[in-house]
Parts: sequence; C-alpha cells; structure tokens
Amino acid sequence: MDNSFSAHLPELWNRIGTHGVMTLSTCSDERVTSRPMSVVVIGGKFYCRTDENYLKCRQLRKNPNAALCHNNFSIEGKCRIIGRPYEHEAFIEAMKKHYGSAVERWSSLPSECVLEITPSLIYSWDYEDSKPYMEYWDFEDISYRKEWK
Repeated sequence: MDNSFSAHLPELWNRIGTHGVMTLSTCSDERVTSRPMSVVVIGGKFYCRTDENYLKCRQLRKNPNAALCHNNFSIEGKCRIIGRPYEHEAFIEAMKKHYGSAVERWSSLPSECVLEITPSLIYSWDYEDSKPYMEYWDFEDISYRKEWK
C-alpha cells in the first residue's frame, strides 16, 4: 500500500466532500468556543462567513489557531479573515450552490466577513474488519499515516 501523502489526498477530499455544517472552535484568553458553521471546501481550504464583530472573530484576531469537526474528521489549522463575501466569487458561488437563498440574506450585510481555514492536520477514526484505526494527513510535514488502535 502506498502511504504517500499525495496518493491519499484525493480520498480525503472525497470523504470530506465539498461542504457541510461543521463545528468551528476558536480560542483566546483561555476561553474556547465552538459553533456550527455552514462551510464550503474550495481548493483544499475551508471557508465560512460570519460577522466581524462576533466573538469568534475577536478570538481569531488574537489567536489564528482554529479547528473544525465534520463527521468523523478533526481539522486543525490557521484561520484568517480574508474580506467581504462578494469579494470572493468562488466562495459566493459555492455557498449559493449548497446553501441557496441564505447567501442573499447575509452576504451584503456591512460587517459580514469570510473566514479561510488552511489545514495543518486532518485526522479521522474509522474501522476495517471491526478493527479501529486512525488516519492522519499532516499538511505541514506533507505526510500520511494510518495507525491501528
């Protein structure tokens, strides 16, 4: 079996999919918060929108480390505010495709912003022949590994 990162990357993106309601966790000042977000996946990064005045944006300005949870995937990475929704055509098109008319309700609000999460580590639990294992995709070391538990 080929354990190379690039060989396992297509399967990872296929399993994660193009979108989903994912739990975003942020932290600063010794306070961790989590909230479900409508997320789209574009080019190996995760995107969602929020109000720049909300707690999560204040936390991200202090600490860009963030995590997403989606199905059996844990996604760790760096998050940054990249601008207003309509400044990012691919984001708007993906959101319209998966979340319909909701885009119109919030995208033109003056304090709405887009968050971009660049993964550093993605891992998941799974089973094969009733035996548990974890898979790790390390985007910093460009490595993949599978560990039987």
